[in-house]
Amino acid sequence: MKNIKLHVSSNIEELVPYPPGKPIEEVERELGLKPIKLASNENPLGPSPKAVEAIKGALAGLNRYPDGSCFYLKRKLSERLGVPEECLIFGNGSNEIIELLVRTFVREGEHVVMAEPSFAVYPLVVKAAGGVAVKVALDGELRISLKAMAEAVTDKTRLIFIANPNNPTGTIVRKDELRGFLDSLPEDVIVCLDEAYYEYVQDEDFPNSIEYVKEGRAVVVLRTFSKIYGLAGLRIGYGVGHPKIVDYLGRVRQPFNVNSLAQVASLAALDDKEHITRSRENNIRGLEYLYGELEKMGYSFVRTEANFFLIRVGDGEGFYRRLLEKGVIVRAMKGFGLEEYIRVTVGTEEENRRFIDALRAVTEEYKEREGSHL
Repeated sequence: MKNIKLHVSSNIEELVPYPPGKPIEEVERELGLKPIKLASNENPLGPSPKAVEAIKGALAGLNRYPDGSCFYLKRKLSERLGVPEECLIFGNGSNEIIELLVRTFVREGEHVVMAEPSFAVYPLVVKAAGGVAVKVALDGELRISLKAMAEAVTDKTRLIFIANPNNPTGTIVRKDELRGFLDSLPEDVIVCLDEAYYEYVQDEDFPNSIEYVKEGRAVVVLRTFSKIYGLAGLRIGYGVGHPKIVDYLGRVRQPFNVNSLAQVASLAALDDKEHITRSRENNIRGLEYLYGELEKMGYSFVRTEANFFLIRVGDGEGFYRRLLEKGVIVRAMKGFGLEEYIRVTVGTEEENRRFIDALRAVTEEYKEREGSHL
């Protein structure tokens, strides 16, 4: 195609797009076998059945624009979380709210502090806006170091992202250290607590971050319907924050940014306690099984509070490719600076067993290859 001349700012020119995976149907066609996908931290049990029924009932109204304010969903979450409705904002996935935060509060050359590695979208959005992503290394246990983050804050800092649990490590920031961290910050620095995996957390020291919002702090808590609720394909998440912050975000937000099916599905999923309980229990059982099998094989791994975790295999890219050949899709961690690791999502019991069988086979292949070089 003919080349065209475009005027693009350098911060956009230098961006590396987020790498999408192939559709699972295409992987199945290429491999000639039905693969299992344990790469994207999705709920293996599928969407809430109540959400599916709600979607069916709403299909006839697709000729109408969605409710631009998410009226009913906002009212229900306001009651459930105990916060005023003006503290709530909804997005096309919590990703959109991440982008709204940066677009609203970060000007060119200003700083956003984040852990490294953490959610890959943070630095992409900051760079696209002309901001400076200040990346703070994790500690020796692959946990976010709030002490190091506090030291990275300057008079140019406008925003801090803390993924809790952190992606891709699954580790958490605990309540006492987080409160001390918040107390140490300048009042004009906004802290975004990204809690996409909140519903999976078992640790009793996990912060009740909504309390920080109720205290009037400059905090935004992000949560999503993509994970435990199983609605990733509908793209809907929400933020809970100080009314003044939410008001500014609302000025930047596009009208009708959350589609009507996502709204009715989320409203129904909130009340599907059985689905949430089954999803949590599946995750707990799955982790117990996977941890046990990995210990038998001699692998080290990072214990998680989410529905995914890291396994140290040595050659992360190599294991990813060989597992893919056996129809098991995991995530290689080279792009996160963790070349020796793969990230695995907890699946169904059958999927977990298939993963372990495939990993055992790949492990034996590596041992044979290394033995042939002796």
